[in-house]
Amino acid sequence: MTTRDEPWPQGTPCWIDGMVPDLQAGRDFYSALFGWELVDTGPESGGYTIAQMSGRPVAGIGAAPPDSDMPPVWTTYIGVDDADAVAARAGELGGQVFMEPMDVMEQGRMAVIADPTGAVFGLWQPRSHRGAGIVNEPGALTWNECMTRDYARAGKFYTDLFGYNIEEVGDESFKYSVLYLDGSPVGGLGELGDDMPADIPPHWMSYIAVADADDTVKRASELGAQVRMPPMDTPYGRLAVLAGAQGEMFAVIAG
Repeated sequence: MTTRDEPWPQGTPCWIDGMVPDLQAGRDFYSALFGWELVDTGPESGGYTIAQMSGRPVAGIGAAPPDSDMPPVWTTYIGVDDADAVAARAGELGGQVFMEPMDVMEQGRMAVIADPTGAVFGLWQPRSHRGAGIVNEPGALTWNECMTRDYARAGKFYTDLFGYNIEEVGDESFKYSVLYLDGSPVGGLGELGDDMPADIPPHWMSYIAVADADDTVKRASELGAQVRMPPMDTPYGRLAVLAGAQGEMFAVIAG
């Protein structure tokens, strides 16, 4: 079991959360799908729920702000040492600060950024909440990737912001890179090609590890999810892309 108690290094995707209109329905869906143990953090946080495995945090589920046009979404949060400094630097590099840095009680400090190509991600400066306490296990986060329609521009933005080294692993038909920090892979960057539907915006995708992708997709469908990409074999495992019961997109992968 891959566990962590210390803050994640700056530039590492360290947390994900799903924001949905119906919080209780979201809790019911994901606890049934992944077997997550759910902890309500209380009314002062709007019922934000921490999903746990073996008593360690793996993801969050929250209610989208009422009367907002925010779509149901999973957000990838990248760990930082200073959210204010990184948000300011992101703006200098052409990003847009959607949510200015703010304290989340004693848990940490966060901001929400759109890169210059439109892909949205969060920043997380940890305090008492360090991020995911389990990764790379069935039911836990295992990968995050930015998919964009301007691959070169996005690559420059993220390398300038976080100091990533990029290794190209795609080919002429599919541009894709692995993002490295200190020699370790921490995420991916891919191109949404012309063959992808025009209504798919640039985005960060969260991958949750599962024991069996086909069984997970079947169970998700029974719970009201839509299959956006059916299970398929890749060099990295068998993966599928789902839209949760309220429309939020995520991927599952079995190694």
